[in-house]
Amino acid sequence: MNYSAPEPRRPTGTVTLGEIFDRLFGADAPVRFSAYDGSTGGDASATIGMHLRTPRGLSYIATSPGSLGLARAYVMGDLELDGVHPGDPYDALQLTENVLQLRRPAPAEVVRWLRTLGLSTLKMPEHPPQEVRPIRRLTKGIRHGRGRDANAISHHYDVSNRFYEMVLGPSVTYTCACYPTAGATLEEAQDHKYELVARKLGLEPGMRLLDVGCGWGGMVRHAAREHGVRALGVTLSREQATWAQERIKKDGLDHLAEVRHLDYRDVTETGFDAVSAIGLIEHIGVHNYPAYFSFLRSKLRDEGRLLNHGITRPDNKHPGLTRRGFIGRYVFPDGELTGSGTIVAAMEDAGFEVQHQENLRAHYAKTLQGWCDNLVANWDAAVQEVGLGTARVWGLYMAGSRLGFDTDQIQLHQVLGTKNAASGESGYPLRHDFGV
Repeated sequence: MNYSAPEPRRPTGTVTLGEIFDRLFGADAPVRFSAYDGSTGGDASATIGMHLRTPRGLSYIATSPGSLGLARAYVMGDLELDGVHPGDPYDALQLTENVLQLRRPAPAEVVRWLRTLGLSTLKMPEHPPQEVRPIRRLTKGIRHGRGRDANAISHHYDVSNRFYEMVLGPSVTYTCACYPTAGATLEEAQDHKYELVARKLGLEPGMRLLDVGCGWGGMVRHAAREHGVRALGVTLSREQATWAQERIKKDGLDHLAEVRHLDYRDVTETGFDAVSAIGLIEHIGVHNYPAYFSFLRSKLRDEGRLLNHGITRPDNKHPGLTRRGFIGRYVFPDGELTGSGTIVAAMEDAGFEVQHQENLRAHYAKTLQGWCDNLVANWDAAVQEVGLGTARVWGLYMAGSRLGFDTDQIQLHQVLGTKNAASGESGYPLRHDFGV
């Protein structure tokens, strides 16, 4: 006679995490779910899986519903993804964004769940160390004040020059590329972007260029090397400035190019033929646009040109919207986005004549895919350089941003303007021909 012990009986009224998942997303949800209590949910045959490893991960999710709680659990390693690489979790994000539909539970159900899980589930765990909590951890002071801006930029850009080299590629260019063809490489597209900016600005040998928010000096080096321009770049990141100056000297361009660790508002030189601002406006703050564009205009000679390149919203209904979720807390503290129409209006109000604008949204999606590919290829070295949590932040941020550009939640606009002389002369041709 065979005897087998009866399975332990679950107390009446208790519930498993797998059952909660199925109630929230459906038992046919196209994702495999498993949890630390041994339970499962969703579709067991699904390509992508989620494993909730710890009660702390559950607390992150319960106390910060939505993407922020999931991101906190993922960054801390309490939530694991299966079927995607941590350097490029695009497919998992696409699934959660477009497929998984949350079914709101009844209050009585939530009470029953808490009886099983315990009220301690609603106690917020310590935030991941990679997270900047608004104001308290960043720095005291007015949003977009000089000290606070410096700390915000340092948080994002002073991670590690070596890490950025691995992710961004040889040009170390951290802005949207412009692909001349669908099959172009990331490096070809970045070079093409710099040449496009140079052509839009009408750069010629002997001209003077000011590049504000210059990053690692890519535009400065391109202008000097390819167009014989005397170029000055400024950045709030000390790490960027140090790297850029070393690269300029290595390339033999120090007679033409310079990068300073400096707030753009502290540039004293004037009379520049052109100003480029590639990826700076996101850090400015919409209420500062009038002062920002007026200052840049004051740096130009008459008939000089400004090229402003920045991430935008697809509408102008939410001016001044601050990104307070995952991006704002982990990537761009105090970052603000608005529509291209708001930028055009601010430029015109500051005295610029807008000559041309274009949207490079699809190009940024491809750029981010290239950066994710680089992170995947260099994953072990990247983790060794900055730690697993920070590497996960970057994979999540870049893949999520790519999804945003793919689905037209965010865009990228270049806007070209001229500082016209008192007579009205702009120095701009009757028809532009950028030739690239």
